[in-house]
Amino acid sequence: MTVECTSLVTGAAGFIGSHLCERLLQEGHGVIGVDAFTDYYPRAVKEANLVGLRTHPEFRFVETDLVRADLAPVVAEADFIFHQAGQPGVRASWGKEFHLYLDHNIRATQQLLETVKGSARLRRLVFASSSSVYGQTEELPLREEFLPRPFSPYGVTKLAAEHLCSLYHANHGVPTVALRYFTVYGPRQRPDMGFHKFIQAALEDRPIAVYGDGEQTRDFTYVTDVVEANWLALDSRAIGQVVNIGGGSRSSLNQVLASLEEILGRPIRRERRPPQPGDVRHTWADTTRARSILGFFPRVSLREGLARQVEWLERSSAKPTS
Repeated sequence: MTVECTSLVTGAAGFIGSHLCERLLQEGHGVIGVDAFTDYYPRAVKEANLVGLRTHPEFRFVETDLVRADLAPVVAEADFIFHQAGQPGVRASWGKEFHLYLDHNIRATQQLLETVKGSARLRRLVFASSSSVYGQTEELPLREEFLPRPFSPYGVTKLAAEHLCSLYHANHGVPTVALRYFTVYGPRQRPDMGFHKFIQAALEDRPIAVYGDGEQTRDFTYVTDVVEANWLALDSRAIGQVVNIGGGSRSSLNQVLASLEEILGRPIRRERRPPQPGDVRHTWADTTRARSILGFFPRVSLREGLARQVEWLERSSAKPTS
């Protein structure tokens, strides 16, 4: 197979990044995966995400830190860049760890944009933003025209990185697109994320921590739908745009747990805890722009996606440990 273009994926060993690399290879792209293996969660989890990719002849992996490395050599090969790397976690972004969010979400993005500035080869830079930029609001669904008011330090850094993309596009013509992801889930989800923790606890018959009354809602988006949105963002009409990517599966936490009980065929024990700082009450994406500009329509329902994630975690838990 002749490779006609090359895509660079930052955060390639992560949850979304590894799925995206697989899709790009399926579409005939050569893929350069970049990851720094930050210690937010175990390296072994990320290495497992790369196992299949490392066997593909058109995949090359580069372990490097976007903030401190000379990015010019690797960026020079890229026709498309998917910037998935970043420091995740709303609750962990408070306090002494904030410098990590400045480095991995803001400085890394600025370094990447500065490196590609003036590139004649780059055709698109797709940035992974977040619904966290909107913050706490009762005005729903959330539209891209709303004034962002982040409710956590994490949201502040994602918004800053998003603004960097916009200004490098406006001032230097970098062909950026920012996709605001809404609560992504599915196989390979990070071990600190809600669904992963819920399912793992249920499989082990441990109580699930529920912060608040459980009536908070999220617009849950299955990982393959997010990958599809990234692929569609290569359309030229998306350049310079900020676009919501939601799954159309807005549900409360209590509804999610009820669905999991049905899928698992057993009750789930709950442990009530106080609400956490930075957690917004509701999210719900208005995806009108995604439909009109990208032709994006989510395909995986919450029930189907949860069942797939349960199946994946059951398989993962059954694997022998070395």
